[in-house]
Amino acid sequence: MKTFVNQKLVPNVMKFTNTKVIRALKDGMMFVLPFLIIGSLFLLLANLPVPVIAKWITHSGWSDVFNQIYQSSFSLMAIFAVVGIAYTYIKNEQITSAFSGSLASLGAFIMLLPSSVKAKSGEQIPNIISKTWTAGQGMICAIIIGLAGGFIYSFCVKKDWRIKLPEGVPPAVANSFMSLIPSGAVIVSAGVIYAIFKFLARTSFAELIYAAIQTPLQHVTDSLGGVIIMSLVMSLLWWCGVHGGAICGAILTPILQSNMSANQALLDAGKKLTVNNGGHIFTQQFWDNYLCMTGAGIVFGLVIYMTFFAKSTSLKELGKLSLLPNIFNINEPIIFGTPIVMNLYLLVPFLIFPMFVGIASYLLMQVGILPLFSGVMVPWTTPPIVSGFLIGGWRTALWQLVIILLSAVVYWPFIKKYDQILFAQQQAKA
Repeated sequence: MKTFVNQKLVPNVMKFTNTKVIRALKDGMMFVLPFLIIGSLFLLLANLPVPVIAKWITHSGWSDVFNQIYQSSFSLMAIFAVVGIAYTYIKNEQITSAFSGSLASLGAFIMLLPSSVKAKSGEQIPNIISKTWTAGQGMICAIIIGLAGGFIYSFCVKKDWRIKLPEGVPPAVANSFMSLIPSGAVIVSAGVIYAIFKFLARTSFAELIYAAIQTPLQHVTDSLGGVIIMSLVMSLLWWCGVHGGAICGAILTPILQSNMSANQALLDAGKKLTVNNGGHIFTQQFWDNYLCMTGAGIVFGLVIYMTFFAKSTSLKELGKLSLLPNIFNINEPIIFGTPIVMNLYLLVPFLIFPMFVGIASYLLMQVGILPLFSGVMVPWTTPPIVSGFLIGGWRTALWQLVIILLSAVVYWPFIKKYDQILFAQQQAKA
């Protein structure tokens, strides 16, 4: 088993992780995260769960200010994504003019969005960029254009298809002309696609991608099977010593953020956020605050045992060092220090418990016992219970407390057995 993992599984997973596309997608989406958190915090301020304060904020006009900040950050996630992905792709190719390529990709993205909005009267209003498409609804389109734009720009630069000016020309002018052909290639390619969809498909590229790819993906991931598979895959990768969060996050993050944006759109439209109204269960908050609470494997119960009840010196000292980081959802010291990696004694709880939490949380949200998540999002380092209260109210916070208690119950017999083995080895050495 260990030989297969070390010689076959891990190398192939790492090879996949280090491909140009996955690296650009994983690192490029990090550009989006700060704006999502900023927008979420101001959305929370505009909708504080304290009636007296919320009423004052609304009547004073501050809710409009907070909502404007939210709309100018959270609702532009697709724009940030296309710029970040294209920039990362080009930069990873060791090209210095990566920013020019990312701007060209942004121009291509805007070109391929619907260019008109239908008014309530039925009239088509032209020359409008709708925030519906710059938010979650345009996310998959942004990913495709960011990767394609980064590839086209890098290809042109590598082929040296550039305008070169004499050495005496100022660097800023020379660089702008050197990026002219690669940037033009990105824009012209987008223009050709726009023309094809305009004259043949009678729709926009973004609308087709949303209908043919993004909507099915959101439905597939936003299912009980999707929750089970992703929680199991993430834990198994971590157990093999591979960063499961980074790999699964690179694939899932755009979809989960789109689900979250769709939920907020329901609320903005004055509808109740329920499954029957089309609300999504599996969102970024579900991933961060249920499946990855206190880190991969939801190991807080394990840390509690190690800190206060372990007999072996190694586990006890590691528990003391890891307790505070684990409260803030950082558990790499536990995974690699215990170790959980390749540890058969801890394999079962590490795989099964997150999957159980995912199933239970999904079913509780489906029947309405737990609330669905809106667009409110907190930094992933926010401690559990606090994060639950901020994003979902007292019911979410209470459920996080229950998960922590269950973590202690589930991990206890397994870590106790492992502790006994380490303690016996310690005694033998003494």
